[in-house]
Amino acid sequence: MSTFDANGFSDRSDAAVLAERLQVDHGSAKARSRDPQAELKTKIHRACIARLGAAFLNLEGSNELGPRVRQLVSEQLNAEQTPLSPSERARLERQIADDILGYGPLEPFLRDPSVTEIMVNAYDQLFVERAGMIEETEASFLDDAHLLRIIDRIVSQVGRRIDESSPMVDARLPDGSRVNAIIPPLALRGPSLTIRKFARDALALTDLIRLDTLSEQAAEFIGQCVEGKLNVLISGGTGTGKTTLLNAVSASIPGSERIVTIEDAAELRLQQRHVVSLESRPPNVEGEGEVRIRDLVRNALRMRPDRIIVGEVRGAETLDMLQAMNTGHDGSLTTVHANSARDALHRLEMLVLMAGVELPVKAIREQIAGGFDLLVHISRLVDGSRKIIQITEIAGMEGDVITLQDIFCAHVPEGGASAGRLITPLEPTSLRPGFLSKLKTNGVDLSSASWLGAA
Repeated sequence: MSTFDANGFSDRSDAAVLAERLQVDHGSAKARSRDPQAELKTKIHRACIARLGAAFLNLEGSNELGPRVRQLVSEQLNAEQTPLSPSERARLERQIADDILGYGPLEPFLRDPSVTEIMVNAYDQLFVERAGMIEETEASFLDDAHLLRIIDRIVSQVGRRIDESSPMVDARLPDGSRVNAIIPPLALRGPSLTIRKFARDALALTDLIRLDTLSEQAAEFIGQCVEGKLNVLISGGTGTGKTTLLNAVSASIPGSERIVTIEDAAELRLQQRHVVSLESRPPNVEGEGEVRIRDLVRNALRMRPDRIIVGEVRGAETLDMLQAMNTGHDGSLTTVHANSARDALHRLEMLVLMAGVELPVKAIREQIAGGFDLLVHISRLVDGSRKIIQITEIAGMEGDVITLQDIFCAHVPEGGASAGRLITPLEPTSLRPGFLSKLKTNGVDLSSASWLGAA
């Protein structure tokens, strides 16, 4: 059993060792926190951990640990006899308990449903995103070592590690929120942490309609396309809501079908029961044991899937995903980073070339055109709102070029922002997609939809 030091961290933790190396002299200008009660917090924190001793291990994960820690914090505050107002005392008790039981200064923002992203640039610089807009907060960690201990706690919960030999890591919180951390020597100003939060209750298509991400008509169409086993690619930039949209549209998959999800860090929360979730694994300290997304895609083909959902394609696994889509695995879903619908296709080409297979560009494009049926592009506007701006059919090839046909489209209005809105509502183009017969074969008949043009 690992022993715990005065800060409550295992003596076997590489990150804890690095934290000690990062510990700086509190007399120096850099180490002085903006928090005037930092010294008192540290003293009480250490005293509580020392008093808990082995109970910290024995009670971890139980309902008894929280009340026990809060009681000890209150007793230690009484022992210090520091003059505090009732509000200051309550705030201190909460902050110290959060530090021992949870993620310290991050806890208030993790509990705040309006915060969608938490960005820690340095121990004394913490930014959050609300409604798509970034703002700086007054919260801070005590020093680099304090921040590193919180990072170590987060990543160790999901079996990942972070130390000098592996100084960057992707992980997740228990609620599925995505975590990225990077530390010295790669991060020059000290440890940095980014958390992309996900709503406690996964957003459905009805919620996205309410948020004006897409129209009711477009939501119904996408849902029917997913139900009718079209292969769908969702594209967009960083933080545009690709994973949220993927999770929402996956609700249209019938509950009787077997779904295999493949992700770098498990974030999807599907509503169906017949789901197998797979997660890639980084190499261990000896550089062995890595399991890539590509390996999981290949393995998924042997698991009798009705649907394969890849959280995001960003490498050689794109080729394996296309191969699966072109060999009878209809209804697959994935996302890709891109600035536009056309750019998404160019990026897929580049990702296939990363597999190291010598293929002519035309052959790659034929695989893309034959594999995907529908492309949905989502964008984040300058006001922070997320909007679907294109729902496009991948209609096939004309010569060496993949043909796209917009089914729904939004435009920048004449006059731009001066016209009162940044983008027009998502409207149907009245063009009839070529995949209507495929949908009908799978039990979804859109041929009589009022927004479609004449046959």
